[in-house]
Amino acid sequence: MARRVRHVMPDDVYQALVDEGLMELYEERPAYQQNDYVGWIMRAKKPETRQKRLDQMLDELRKGGVYMKMEHRPSARS
Repeated sequence: MARRVRHVMPDDVYQALVDEGLMELYEERPAYQQNDYVGWIMRAKKPETRQKRLDQMLDELRKGGVYMKMEHRPSARS
């Protein structure tokens, strides 16, 4: 079975998480979600697409209970 590529978080993504006070919520997410978010953001070809994806991740972390626009109960906050 092939292993997933583990993406290294780019500095701008890290800084956005810190600036928005969302690093703790990011780190509470399962490793696969962290990796998927970073890979998805990095695969954007245009800067505006990259920013849109970063904004979506930040919004989903703030809201809780959602992952990639899908309901995700384990990440719901009380």
